[in-house]
Amino acid sequence: MTLDDFKKLKLSRKAGVYLFKKGRVVLYVGRATVLAERVRSYFDRDLYLTRGNHVARLPSESDAVETIETDSVLEAIMLEAALIKKFSPPYNTDLKDNKSFWLIVITEEDFPRVLLVRSHTLQKAPSGSVAVKGGSLAKIHKLFGPFPNAGELKEAMHIIRRIFPFRDACVPYNAKSIAKSGGRACFNKQIGLCPGVCDGTVDRTRYARTIRHLELFLQGRKGDLVEVLRREQKKAVKKLHFEEAGVLQDKIFALNHIRDVALLKRGSRVIANGEYRVEGYDVSHHGGEHAYGVMTVIKCGVAEKSEYRSFKIKGAKGGDDVGALHEVLTRRLAHPEWQYPRLIVVDGGIAQHKIAERVLAENGIIIPVVAVTKDEHHRPKKLLGDTALRRAHESDILLANSEAHRYSLRLHRNVREKVKGTR
Repeated sequence: MTLDDFKKLKLSRKAGVYLFKKGRVVLYVGRATVLAERVRSYFDRDLYLTRGNHVARLPSESDAVETIETDSVLEAIMLEAALIKKFSPPYNTDLKDNKSFWLIVITEEDFPRVLLVRSHTLQKAPSGSVAVKGGSLAKIHKLFGPFPNAGELKEAMHIIRRIFPFRDACVPYNAKSIAKSGGRACFNKQIGLCPGVCDGTVDRTRYARTIRHLELFLQGRKGDLVEVLRREQKKAVKKLHFEEAGVLQDKIFALNHIRDVALLKRGSRVIANGEYRVEGYDVSHHGGEHAYGVMTVIKCGVAEKSEYRSFKIKGAKGGDDVGALHEVLTRRLAHPEWQYPRLIVVDGGIAQHKIAERVLAENGIIIPVVAVTKDEHHRPKKLLGDTALRRAHESDILLANSEAHRYSLRLHRNVREKVKGTR
């Protein structure tokens, strides 16, 4: 293929997967945020400098390029891996021979685990098995991959897990788990990432169905998955199981409205959108009881109250404001389907500033943080953080902080009144 051949293709500007082919043989499978731009890059004169001689030979050895559009980068990542596994393209050999690529493993258990595993780790275990938490082995049910980029894979699974919660490490609900944990839910259950394998919320039949849904998505078959969900929803309605039908409708909506801004990046996971979004956080409690955290949103200087969120503190001990903030931010970042902010504002001092940066680092996300310290009258005294950001966005910072404080007080007042009413 030549550049003139490419110009005749009129490729889409959507996300998707592209296949360089020679006759019926697939030579290479790749994934793109913008198909037209990505495929065009293979015809640059300096391709050998940026991608190496191996890739530079690809266009001249191909006679066609086939593209498959997807609705999101997330779907493209899954479809790319599925096609590499299906066709074993010779130009993807470097990926297959690289012992550091990643795989998604689904175990063969009553309540299957979904694990991210490096290929060389898998090779150390007995054939057909994978090492799980505690040093034991579990039989492998299915493998998906290879995935070359660990950061993108983990981000993708974060998004998928919000739609199809799964088990990774917790112990299924039984006599042994009750004796060990008192039947309490694991942390992932508390933040919506585990369906309740650990506390008996979900049974084997329902969980098996979730795993089947997840497998369809990981195979790059989102269209088939949506059709399956629609059929299940109709059956639920016929049986008058309206709550189940509502849950299925939510999944269909989520699949059709995946917001993978976190995957639209190059290099570091720096969040950069067109509008300037600032999120403010505050934690409140009454004598260590009834602790709540809140998130407020400011977009281009305007408070977006419809996007405010509240979090009932579940893990942090009463009165531990820093621990509560850690929990709130962790739970918020478990929602990549919400737009990420350009700046995070926390109420407090150095401790709050450091814990916010730590949570972001733990999740591999780069977003600057500003802390607002207060005087004895609870008025802003000092801003901690990048000087240039503080000066450029001071009004948004203060608005986000004051809105978080106001929203937190109102929420806590409503909670106290509700508690009084029940006594």
